[in-house]
Amino acid sequence: MMLAVHSPRPWRAFTRQGLWLMAWWGAVWLLLVRVGPLRATPPLRVGDVAPTDILAPTALEYVSEVLTRQQQEAAVAAVGRVYDPYNPYIGRQQIERLQAALAYIDAVRQDPYTPLEQKIQDLLRMDPVQLTPSQARRLLRLSDEAWLRVRQQAVQVLAQVMQEPIRDDYVDNARLTIPARLPLDLPPDLADLVVTLASAYVAPNVRYNPQRTAQAQAQARANVTPVVRTFRAGEIIVPRGKVLDEADIEALEKFGLLKQRSVWQVALASASLTATLGGLSALYVFATRWNPSLREQLTLSVTFVGLMAFARVILPGQAVLPYLYPFALYGLLVALLWGTERGLLFSGLFSLASLYGFPRGLELTAYHGLAAWAGLLALGRGERLSAFMRTGLTMAGVQSLALLAFRTLDPVADGQPLGLLLLAALSSSGVATSLALLAYIGLAPALDRITAFHLLDLARPDHPLLQYLLQRAPGTYQHSLLVANLAEQAAERIDADPLLTRVGALYHDVGKAERPLFFIENRPPGMPDPHQNLTPQESSAIIRAHVTDGLRLARQHRLPKRLQDFIAEHHGTTITRYQYAQALKQAKDPSEVNPDEFRYPGPKPRSKETAILMLADGCEARARAERPDSIDAIRALVHDQIQRRVQEGQLDDAPLTLQDLQIIEEAFVDVLQGMYHQRIDYPKIPPRSGEGSSTDERGEQNRG
Repeated sequence: MMLAVHSPRPWRAFTRQGLWLMAWWGAVWLLLVRVGPLRATPPLRVGDVAPTDILAPTALEYVSEVLTRQQQEAAVAAVGRVYDPYNPYIGRQQIERLQAALAYIDAVRQDPYTPLEQKIQDLLRMDPVQLTPSQARRLLRLSDEAWLRVRQQAVQVLAQVMQEPIRDDYVDNARLTIPARLPLDLPPDLADLVVTLASAYVAPNVRYNPQRTAQAQAQARANVTPVVRTFRAGEIIVPRGKVLDEADIEALEKFGLLKQRSVWQVALASASLTATLGGLSALYVFATRWNPSLREQLTLSVTFVGLMAFARVILPGQAVLPYLYPFALYGLLVALLWGTERGLLFSGLFSLASLYGFPRGLELTAYHGLAAWAGLLALGRGERLSAFMRTGLTMAGVQSLALLAFRTLDPVADGQPLGLLLLAALSSSGVATSLALLAYIGLAPALDRITAFHLLDLARPDHPLLQYLLQRAPGTYQHSLLVANLAEQAAERIDADPLLTRVGALYHDVGKAERPLFFIENRPPGMPDPHQNLTPQESSAIIRAHVTDGLRLARQHRLPKRLQDFIAEHHGTTITRYQYAQALKQAKDPSEVNPDEFRYPGPKPRSKETAILMLADGCEARARAERPDSIDAIRALVHDQIQRRVQEGQLDDAPLTLQDLQIIEEAFVDVLQGMYHQRIDYPKIPPRSGEGSSTDERGEQNRG
C-alpha cells in the first residue's frame, strides 16, 4: 500500500499529454507513409534506373520467359537461312543468255547500214549488260580477232564462276572474283569488257528454301532449355543505378514488387501500426500517471522521430547497414534518463516502428529489439564506464545469437557472409553504447538530470562546497558522512538510487556552515551556547535558516536541482521541537504560541531518495544524542523515529510503501548497530617509573 495519496489527474495535464502523444505518433505515421520501403510509388518500367538496391523479400525460383525467349532468338539467329543444293542448270542457262547477248553484239558490229551512233545506242539499251558509252564505242571498234578473244574469255570466266555454289547474298562477291580469273596476258581494255559482260550474268545457283529454314529455326527454338532463375531471400535483384531491362522487370513482377501501392493502402497499414504502438504508449503514460515536463516530452518524441527518420532514409536497399545501424541507442538513452522500465517499453516501440516494412523485418526486429532489452538489463543505472562496456558486450552477444538463429541454415542469404554480419553486430553494439553515453551526458543537464559521472564528481571530498562545510562546520560534515552511509544502504535495499541518495546526504546540511556555532555538533566542549540569549522564535529562525542558506550556497555552486531538493526537503514541514517546547514553557498562554513560527518551509519529501534522507537524518541525530547501548534500543529508536514521521504526514508525498519502510528500518538498524556497538572496558594499568600515562588515561577507546 502506497503511503502517498495522489489527487486525480487534472484535466489540463490530461489534455496536454494527449496532444503530445497524438503529435508524436502522427509524425511517426507520416514517416511510415512518406519515407522508407512502404511509400506509395509508381511501378518501375523498362528503361528506368533502379533508385536503390532492390532485395528479394523471400526465396524464389521461376522459369524466366524473357531470358528463355532471348536464348531462343539467339539460337534461331545462329541457324540462319537454309538453301537448296547447288543447281548446275542455272549455270548453263546463264551461259546461254550470255552467248545470246554476245551474238547480238556481233550482229550489231557486222551491220553495214546502221550509223555508228545508232549502233552505240543499241548496245547501251542491252539488258542486263550495262555498258558505258566508251565501252560500247570500244566494242564496235575492236578488231575481229580481239572481239573473238573477248567472247571466248567472257563465256569461259562465267562458266568458271557458275560452277561454284552462289547464294543470293554472295552474288556481288562472286562478281568480284572475275578479274582474278582472267589470263595475265589479256590487255586491260579487253579485260574491262570481259568483266562487264560476264558480271551481268552471274546469278545465284543455290536457292533459299523458306520452308526448310522455318523448320530448322523451329527445331533450334525447341532445343533451347528453359532458363530458371533462383533468388535467395535478401539477395539483390537489381543493383542501384542499373537501367532496367525486360528480365529485371520480369523478376520484380514475380516477387510482386511491381504492384503499385496506393496511397490509401500505405496510409491504412501505417495507421494500424501507429494506432497500436501509440495506444500502448498512451496506456503506459496514463496508467502509471507519468507526467513528463514539456522539455522531457520533446526530448522523448523528437529523438524517437529523428532516429527513425534517419534509419528509414539511409537503410532501404542496403544489405549490411541495417545490421550496423545503432537501433539500441534510443532505448539506452531513455533508460538512462527515465529508468529501465521506460527504456524497455520505448525501445520495443522504436524497433517495431523503424523496421516496419523492411525486408527480413522479423529478423532485424529480433536482432535489434532483443539486444536492446538485454543491454538495458545489463546497464542498470549506468553509474560506471564498466557498465557501458558490459552493456555493449551483452548486446553484441545477443545480436550474434539472433544472427545464428536466423542465418545458420542460410549463412549467405543475401550474398553477405555470416562472418561479416557478426562483425556488424559487434560494431553496432559498440556504436550504440558510445553514442548513448555521449547523448546522456549532453542531454541530462538540459532535463535537470544528474549523470552518475556528475554525482561521482560532486561526491569528491575536494569539491569546493564540501571543503567549505568541512572547514567551517567539521561536526556537521561528520554528521553528513554518517547520514550518507545510512541513507545509501537503505536506498540500495529498496531499489532507489543509492548514489544520488549518498551525494544528496553529503550536501543536505551544507547551510549550517554559514552559522556553524549555533549547531551543537560544531561547538567545542565548554563553549557557551549562543542560543541562551535568544528567544525561542529567534533561535528557531536561525536553526531553520540552514535550509535557505543551504539552497543559496547550492545555487552559488551550481548544484543540480535534484540535489537542491535534498536540502529543501530533508526536514519537510516539521517544527523545531526543542525551541517550540521552550516557547510553550515561557508563554503565559500556550495557545498563543503559533507552531508555524517554528516550522521548516518544506516541501515534504517527494521522492524515495529525499524521504530516505529525512529518516536517516533523524535517526542518526537521535542515536548520537541518546547513545543506544543495545540492538533492542537501536531498533526501538529507529522504529519510533520512522513512525513519528509517518504520523506527522511527512511521507504523504513520497512514493514509499509499508514494505519499503520495513526494509529501511532494518537497514538503519544494521548500520547503526555497527556505529554504536557495545565496547569493551579496558582495565587501568599503573604507569611504571619513567613512563607516561596509559592509553586509557589518554582517553582512547577500543576501535575493534
